[in-house]
Amino acid sequence: MEGVLLRRAAQLLGSARRVVVLTGAGISAESGVPTFRDGLTGLWARFDAQRLATAEAFHADPDLVWGWCEWRRARVSRAEPNPGHLAIATIQTRVLGSTVITQNVDDLHERAGTRAPIHLHGSLFAPRCVAAAAHPATFEGTSDGEPAQPHEGRRIPPPRCASCAALVRPGVVWFGEPLPEAALTAAVEAAVACDVLLTVGTSGVVHPAAEIPRVAARSGAAVIQVNPQPTPLDQVCAINLRGTAAHVLPALVAAAWEETGEE
Repeated sequence: MEGVLLRRAAQLLGSARRVVVLTGAGISAESGVPTFRDGLTGLWARFDAQRLATAEAFHADPDLVWGWCEWRRARVSRAEPNPGHLAIATIQTRVLGSTVITQNVDDLHERAGTRAPIHLHGSLFAPRCVAAAAHPATFEGTSDGEPAQPHEGRRIPPPRCASCAALVRPGVVWFGEPLPEAALTAAVEAAVACDVLLTVGTSGVVHPAAEIPRVAARSGAAVIQVNPQPTPLDQVCAINLRGTAAHVLPALVAAAWEETGEE
């Protein structure tokens, strides 16, 4: 049955003119990137990650929150894109009208070759001024590939904005903050217009991101899910492929363009 489902998914993907790929934490976990709640070690093991991920926490103790962000960023920098990331970059090359949307705050899609992924929850690699969104900050947290801090983490004073001298904050969406309006609008517009939406490694419970596959399905797109476990999105999916991104996506991409007779 899995082989039949893969071939059906490959036929849909290979004939699509507009594809959206929505990724969640599962694909990054395969590269060894823990979620922000998981894998807290050393200095950070005694902290509640959820309490660190708020604007209130940053303003109360900016050195602590910035240090935690730098620790996370250093861990991501040591990770490498996996075959799932590479397969998604291939889809974008094969289907010119394709869009990659991610809930992840790492840069693994970019390093795999994906162009301009939409980061719904921001990025660890796009810090910005707390006073003015028009003042993006230049990240200089690492040098020559070496982590900017000890492995166990430490408190680090955040830099100041070069334009107005206000503090620079991590460029991620914290609890209590809305998603970036431009990113969410672009994601919804892509979902409305696509033929196929691939949802990969996402639990389907974090909103509003979880609505994007539903938007695509209501607009007539075929939704294909890649996930080892059932999720609330199962009911809106035309095809559910059980497995990890690194295992399923390369096979799906290979079959899609074999099915269409392309080299």
